[in-house]
Amino acid sequence: MKHKGKALNAAAVILGKGLMAVVLLAGVSAFLWPKSLILAAAICALGLVFFAFVLWFFRDPDPVVPPDPNLVVSPAHGTVDVIDETTELHVMGGPCRRVSVFLSVFNVHVQQAPVSGRITYLKHTPGLFLNALKTESAAHNENVLIGFEVTGRTGVRIGVRLITGLIARRIIPWVRIGETPAMGERISMIQFGSRVNIYLPIGSELNVKLGDRVVGGQTVIGRLTS
Repeated sequence: MKHKGKALNAAAVILGKGLMAVVLLAGVSAFLWPKSLILAAAICALGLVFFAFVLWFFRDPDPVVPPDPNLVVSPAHGTVDVIDETTELHVMGGPCRRVSVFLSVFNVHVQQAPVSGRITYLKHTPGLFLNALKTESAAHNENVLIGFEVTGRTGVRIGVRLITGLIARRIIPWVRIGETPAMGERISMIQFGSRVNIYLPIGSELNVKLGDRVVGGQTVIGRLTS
């Protein structure tokens, strides 16, 4: 699948920097305190824990994508904590339904396309880095908004807003305007805890409730009815 392996590449960059830091700290400690092997061993042990966490954090499983083109799947792995109606002007052009998914540091942080469609909108907006647990972070935090026009449904759009958090400070989109990712295809990555909003047409049927745990590219969020 397109973009598979990019999360692992990002992990490799972080691991490379981490390895250099561990070697440097262990070397400095051994030089300053040559008899204190415990300190050097502790640094190496912490380094191993860090390496294991990074590899686990940047895991990128393949989703089991449902075959029905009328469905909308979750773009993110996490927990549904907001379901409401709102107004989104840039992609949806007015009132729409919103489902918000909170991603903790323990969730997969690769995002998938919620539908098959053409990318019609892509914009990065600078902002704050409030704790993503707070729902108001969606209105104030740095974010990237991606708009999809659903394949076979002229004028029907779906919006995905990738939102940074207190720890997450980097959003990496892997798509561009004009591209046509398939449902479940990898589209982006947010590094560490964050939030993802999905905007659906106002008449869409929803298939999730508050507290549901969702799997990106796999869990059905709703169904398009128009």
